[in-house]
Amino acid sequence: MKRTIAIFTLIFLVAALAGQQQERPANLSGKPQAEIAGIPCQMEELTSPQFAEAVELSGGVCVIPIGIIEKHATHLPLGTDLFEARASVIRAAEKEYAVVFPPYYVGQIFEAMHQPGTIAYSNDLMWQMLEETCRELSRNGLKKIVLFNGHGGSTYFLNYFCQSQLAARKDYIVVLFQGGPDEAMDRQISSLKKSKLDGHAGEEETSMMYLIRPDLVDTEAMGKESGLNQGRLNAMPHAFAGIHWYARYPNHFAGDVLQTNRELGELLITRDAVQLAELIRYLKNNSTIEELHKEFYNRAEYPLKNN
Repeated sequence: MKRTIAIFTLIFLVAALAGQQQERPANLSGKPQAEIAGIPCQMEELTSPQFAEAVELSGGVCVIPIGIIEKHATHLPLGTDLFEARASVIRAAEKEYAVVFPPYYVGQIFEAMHQPGTIAYSNDLMWQMLEETCRELSRNGLKKIVLFNGHGGSTYFLNYFCQSQLAARKDYIVVLFQGGPDEAMDRQISSLKKSKLDGHAGEEETSMMYLIRPDLVDTEAMGKESGLNQGRLNAMPHAFAGIHWYARYPNHFAGDVLQTNRELGELLITRDAVQLAELIRYLKNNSTIEELHKEFYNRAEYPLKNN
């Protein structure tokens, strides 16, 4: 009898432990959620049955890393922004599972049309492409869409795109990731940097690309053209013009010192990945933004009645 009780007790304990393991959040196990789930986070790598699992595992969250095809000085590849954005997003999705959209490079880049290799799509196509992409993701169950911008020239466009989501009722939400300061990592980053001027294709981007794809960094071509601010519109007061970037950096390079520092690149990629993972986790576990959209849409349909 005692032996029978012991066996049943053992079975009960095993079942209880198995249940605890099933209920435990994947990100507390020490392994990436994607690894535990056994399915990739990159949408283009998923089979159709895996995609259905990915939608459930992600809580309906999809991140679109947005880059561009443009010149990056004389030493970095045209797709630098896309490589960098996807590196941070994939790393974030491995920390907190989300579906990562395939390479997306339709954005605003008219200011680089004078440089070889630039692909500058029309305004109408930029807008329609992103709108229909979001609509299709929603139709497939991904209702929480995060835009991760890897290209500074698309910032105003993407901000306005998010604002325009209020123009008509939708069954999905779109948010634009905006990274903030990280005191510890920012100190490390500052300690590693050598440049005083660092922007497009500068020290940070060079280090990130040297981490991600060192084979695509032409170290012998580094610094062949000037990356200094030429300030040709400095005398024009109180105004912004589309030609401002060209007036400052016609070589499509902004920087004074270049280095290939893997540690710097690692910190830069990680900082965004950690913060993006926090946003993904929030969207998966919180419905406040959806509730606010519904409230807004209802009030906007009958503003006199509801105010």
